[in-house]
Amino acid sequence: MEPIATFSALDIQQIRSDFPILHQSLNGKPLVYFDNAATTQKPKQVIEKLSYYYNTINANIHRGIHTLAEKATAEYEATRESVRSFINAKETAEIIFTQGTTQSLNLVASSLGRYALKAGDEILITTMEHHSNIVPWQMIAELTGAILKVIPINEKGEILIEEGLAMLTERTKILSMVYVSNALGTINPVKTFIEKAKTTGTYTVIDGAQASSHLDIDVQALDCDFLALSAHKMYGPTGVGILYGKKTILEAIPPYQGGGEMIKDVSFEVTTYNELPYKFEAGTPNIADTIAFKEAIDYINHYGKAEMAQWENELLSYATEKLTAEIEGFRPIGTADNKISVISFLVDGVHHHDIGLMLDHEGIAIRTGHHCTQPLMSRLQIPGTNRVSFAVYNTKEEIDYLTTSLKKVVKRLR
Repeated sequence: MEPIATFSALDIQQIRSDFPILHQSLNGKPLVYFDNAATTQKPKQVIEKLSYYYNTINANIHRGIHTLAEKATAEYEATRESVRSFINAKETAEIIFTQGTTQSLNLVASSLGRYALKAGDEILITTMEHHSNIVPWQMIAELTGAILKVIPINEKGEILIEEGLAMLTERTKILSMVYVSNALGTINPVKTFIEKAKTTGTYTVIDGAQASSHLDIDVQALDCDFLALSAHKMYGPTGVGILYGKKTILEAIPPYQGGGEMIKDVSFEVTTYNELPYKFEAGTPNIADTIAFKEAIDYINHYGKAEMAQWENELLSYATEKLTAEIEGFRPIGTADNKISVISFLVDGVHHHDIGLMLDHEGIAIRTGHHCTQPLMSRLQIPGTNRVSFAVYNTKEEIDYLTTSLKKVVKRLR
């Protein structure tokens, strides 16, 4: 495909050259990757860092005094500092490495839940949560006798703010909400809810997975108690994420898992836990991918998140107008006034799974289904959607190709 003129300050073709996977054909067609909300592709800098670790400094961290162990430990902790700076945490002790957003949310639900909840207390979430921010709270509610409550949304896929704020009371011990909906792209007013939560003594937990590569995240400005994100949503490796938590709270709550690294002293009678952040990092971690995560952060910082988001928003506007105008029966799902570069949609008379399969034959990767948000789909009274999600390496030409291919698919399936 030949590049087309853009109005971006970024050199999109140069950026595309950093992503080896994009330069291939699928089913005899050039790959068009529009499943970025599920996982972003990885630049060569991240891939090369993985090889660097295994080729040159492979060793366990924190425990060894030999050269390789010290080098690996230094690189691992350098990533922690990069994350701290990326989200503007006060100190690295507040950055806990996990397997990803799902484990981070399970950690805080288990540890904070055991510390803060008792029978009759309330946990507040929203209708648009990912399953990973629903099920852990259901589990801890069943264990403690707490009550799970849900903030409603409107037909556009936006939180009903006044109703939601009214649900925050002194009985609400934990508020956990998604910053950006993975299924709809809606950007939620998390700051407004955090401010209200401060007046009710409610702990606040933010799922930042989808926000991480699109929005500026400043945990001190937000004043949230916890925030979770995943490396693989922001051009980094899979199997790595972080849980940010305020130091005073992390010191107070119990650890999530027991084992090596998270201890200071162990006897058969008693165990003393390690200092932060290691209190929550039991066992040998995912060292290589965590080290490579720093390269992903550096990559975003190099181009600038604001500049990247500006291009992604331009793609969103272009695709929304083009698909609406040219696809008969096109129905967007999630039309919030404030959203990131995600378009969920249905086409009248055509099943969304069929669209996904047929587009795959054209070399176009999109996501179909309920997107791990079944309660949201039930609220919208649909079984699922097609979802197109953009990253900085996508182009308007790819959107043109999607539109032409989708038009052909719809004609064939009707």
